[in-house]
Amino acid sequence: MRAIVVHQFGGPEVLSLEESPDPVAGPGQVLIDCKAAGVNPVDAYIRAGQYARLPALPYIPGWDGAGVVASLGSGVTDFAAGERVYFSGTSAGRSAGAYATRVVCFAHQVHPLPDRLSFAQGAAIGVPYATAYRALFGRAQAKAGETVMIHGASGSVGLAAVQLAVGHGCVVIGTAGSDAGLALIKSQGVKHAVKHGTPETVKEIQALTGGRGVDVIIEMLANVNLDTDLGLLAVSGRVVVVGNRGRVEIDARQTMAKESSILGMSLWHLNDEQLSGLQDQMAAGFAGGTLTPVVGSELPMAEAAAAHVKVYGSGTTGKIVLTA
Repeated sequence: MRAIVVHQFGGPEVLSLEESPDPVAGPGQVLIDCKAAGVNPVDAYIRAGQYARLPALPYIPGWDGAGVVASLGSGVTDFAAGERVYFSGTSAGRSAGAYATRVVCFAHQVHPLPDRLSFAQGAAIGVPYATAYRALFGRAQAKAGETVMIHGASGSVGLAAVQLAVGHGCVVIGTAGSDAGLALIKSQGVKHAVKHGTPETVKEIQALTGGRGVDVIIEMLANVNLDTDLGLLAVSGRVVVVGNRGRVEIDARQTMAKESSILGMSLWHLNDEQLSGLQDQMAAGFAGGTLTPVVGSELPMAEAAAAHVKVYGSGTTGKIVLTA
């Protein structure tokens, strides 16, 4: 098989396309001909050696992907050879991931891919939608009718959060940094699309809520926005920190005045059953059409380095996917 292999931590140039031995499905496992792999920011953090849990070298990056079942290990009865599937996680964990033409997963990491979705869209499901679902409903406990503000709504997690919040009956305010991003989130059902990073951003959001504030904020860049977020919350409002790239100074008195909460979240605290359960909760949405992953760009596997540069870039919309 072909795979992207990392022999040393470093810049995007360490991503090397190589021939590797074909894996074999063991008991309880599924061998997948991988057609597309999702590129997540965490992939780049690990590749750079800037993550808390690093795999032993060499390793194959990637967590999410989609393809066709090639064979089944003993004891697997939920899938059939030739079935279209997507997966989130692999049997080898961080050691042998999705950036490969053949991938072995545990059966609980594999899910049916509806015919209405492409392989690239399937590769955009795993981490982004699980993160958004966990942030909205596991941590923030968002309720129908509440106002939810999603910072960076044009990214893959942001778009997933928009679709989930809209489908749940929330009033959604989304922010994006470009006109293209604003147009995209409008097409996904946000009630109000606001350009972030301008002198008028805060006033515009406050005006949209009549000064009441927002109930939930899904925050992708807390080191830039967290202190401002606290001022935008309604009484009993919640900020969920999904992304952060540095230290931040806040005025903690703002949390006292509104009895608001700052909530961190990480998927990696969930066990296998819980992670699989998140996907099960969303299955009807993917099959029925209320949840549709947005792929922003598709690059061939040989351009994995370019994909890792792109995933850090500002103004990126939708999911970045590598195709086999």
